[in-house]
Amino acid sequence: MPKRKICVVITARPSYSRIKTALTAIKLHPALELQLVIAGSALLDRYGNAVDFIEKDGFSIAAKVFMVLEGENPTTMAKTTGLGVMELTNVFYNLKPDAVVTIADRFETIATSIAAAYQNIPLVHIQGGEVTGSIDEKVRHANTKLADLHFVSSEDARERVIRLGEVPEKVINTGCPSIDLAALVTRSSTLNFNPIEKYGGVGAKLNWKDGYVVVMQHPVTTEYQKAKAHIKETLYAIKELGYPTFWFWPNVDAGSDGTSNGIRAFRELEKPENMHFFKNMEPVDFLSLLSQAKVLVGNSSVGIRECSYLGVPVVNIGSRQHRRLRGNNVTDVADDKGEILRAVQKAWSNGPFPAETLYGEGNAGQNIAELLAVTELTFSKTITY
Repeated sequence: MPKRKICVVITARPSYSRIKTALTAIKLHPALELQLVIAGSALLDRYGNAVDFIEKDGFSIAAKVFMVLEGENPTTMAKTTGLGVMELTNVFYNLKPDAVVTIADRFETIATSIAAAYQNIPLVHIQGGEVTGSIDEKVRHANTKLADLHFVSSEDARERVIRLGEVPEKVINTGCPSIDLAALVTRSSTLNFNPIEKYGGVGAKLNWKDGYVVVMQHPVTTEYQKAKAHIKETLYAIKELGYPTFWFWPNVDAGSDGTSNGIRAFRELEKPENMHFFKNMEPVDFLSLLSQAKVLVGNSSVGIRECSYLGVPVVNIGSRQHRRLRGNNVTDVADDKGEILRAVQKAWSNGPFPAETLYGEGNAGQNIAELLAVTELTFSKTITY
């Protein structure tokens, strides 16, 4: 019996950690053939060149799709998505997969869903059913309605997808594959590499071994014109605190030019002595760094997902993660220097939280591969409303 060809599309840096353990399980499964497509900002150096880490991990790439238009505003987001539909349509036509996997909720993931669904290729959606702020929630639910099989990360998400009209038997709580990586790093109680020596980056030489902060803050696409003002509040709060800080560059979203420009201007003007900046890290290294942090600051979903499992205190800023299921480790604050400063001080003093398994227990990748091997890959019908 021929192997099922499973085409997985990775369009951005964070998507790789969201799917890495599933990629490994698919690759190793005797009944499956992995067709890996790398697209969008995952191919670009300015956003961390995730493709280098993917190839280093031993994955063969079936196709690369360059589709990102410069500008980092809502118009270029729409045009990038349109280019993605055109290019991915050709990729799927040539690869002839038995199923296509689209990941989560980034704006360009809808291109994967449209290109597959319009060609009658069964579509599998990972991490549907969650709620957040910004355009991501609309994209996530649109992916759900185009998908035929749904691998969600929590019971809360599963119930929401079913309420959206999807067949319950096609909505399965596999857990989140990024929690699989978090489970790996919990086995180590110390950081076994020097982040600055291994990854370079720019900024001050930090004395980080007695404790440090990690910052990962992205623009909010529905508030993209405020991106520079938002990041300045965080920058000045972290500078005033004086804690050693590893800071990561934003994703390619509307407003990321404002975030990036705000960081560059701050570095030139203020010359902060407690901050070092990175574009990217290998997923396991990043989670190892995060697991030993005193606090994660920003608005990344890693604070909601992986940090709940790792027990890392999180100061979540603004509306980007609005209403997403979260653990006791998260403190929500506004885009305000004073609120951010006080919350980080408190989190630093309070220390780590007990681990929570809201998004899985560390076996999601294997669950996904097993289900892809045995589940009927046909177009699902939604329940009559």
